[in-house]
Amino acid sequence: MAGAALKPTASATPSKSQLAYEFLRERIDDGRYVSGYRLVLGQIASELAISVVPVREAIRRLEAEGLVTFEKNVGAQVALLQDTEYAFTMQTLALIEGAATQLSAPLLTADHVRRAREVNAEMIASLDRFVPHRFTQLNQQFHSVLFEQCPNPHILDLVHRGWNRLTVLRDSTFSFVPGRARESVDEHEHILTLIESGAEPLEIELAARRHRLATLEAFQAYQSEHTHTH
Repeated sequence: MAGAALKPTASATPSKSQLAYEFLRERIDDGRYVSGYRLVLGQIASELAISVVPVREAIRRLEAEGLVTFEKNVGAQVALLQDTEYAFTMQTLALIEGAATQLSAPLLTADHVRRAREVNAEMIASLDRFVPHRFTQLNQQFHSVLFEQCPNPHILDLVHRGWNRLTVLRDSTFSFVPGRARESVDEHEHILTLIESGAEPLEIELAARRHRLATLEAFQAYQSEHTHTH
């Protein structure tokens, strides 16, 4: 009987927890909650008209994804991705996204390639009136088309985690190095050409890997210059 009594709570809580998770995740993703933003449980709970418990569960989930940190006397806040952590994430993503793209390549249809080209065309069109956040959204859409067909679920899971970890800093990359955006779309076309021509799997993997590392290198070069000028 005790087990039956617990069932309503068990089924009700996840939906509220999911609601809180989606609410917070959306605001972190679109930049309303910036890096370092404090997440006040009571305030979020009252905004959503729910108790603090599901909000706490949602925050724990975001913490597991690396998007939120929790410190004593500070509380929960949107993760502050240090430059070194950003570099480690980009290096890891270069390897796993390169592998996912290579494994996905033989399974991509002409329709996938056309869709990726359309997104890349939109990215090129956006260069003159450059909005880093929009460019980054399109960038993720482009790469998703290329790696989502990866038949290895473990690699795909790692790619998704890598992108999640970058969420907090994603806008910043192209904000700091807008010139990198123009190079990026050219590299996209190169990767698509390799896939279309049935290039060697390793060649596709290395092109995708170099593409990711080039963004990191551009960011690091900017940081280095910026440091020297102060």
